[in-house]
Amino acid sequence: MAYWLFKSEASTWSWEDQLAKGEEGEEWDGVRNYQARNFMRQMQVGDLGFFYLSQKDKKIVGIVEVIAEAHQDSTTDDPRWECVDIKAVKTLPNPVTLQMCKDDPRLADMVLVKNSRLSVQPVTPEEWRIVCKLGRLGEDF
Repeated sequence: MAYWLFKSEASTWSWEDQLAKGEEGEEWDGVRNYQARNFMRQMQVGDLGFFYLSQKDKKIVGIVEVIAEAHQDSTTDDPRWECVDIKAVKTLPNPVTLQMCKDDPRLADMVLVKNSRLSVQPVTPEEWRIVCKLGRLGEDF
């Protein structure tokens, strides 16, 4: 299993929007960055990701699961752009802010800390464990 981070602006697609989609999930569409698209091409069903709000709050608020591997993004006819489908799995009891990540020396190499603009990014297993602990999630994740 691999771990990822998906960034969204709450005004465009909020955590509440994602939760409302339930088990059917939703396409992570609209990504127009080659590096982010290539990361989605690497994803497999069952991979987990953090749901990160990127505007004013700048915080990880939930966990999502990849439920469909990369396929044509339905918001464009351009074959270069693909997306995955994700569903909400769990809300973090304690949201983890970007500042918390920056302040934790164990997360100094995290892509979110080094390149917070990338909309889809990998997370190492160790980073995943640390953020889950900061978010007060149990050992299930």
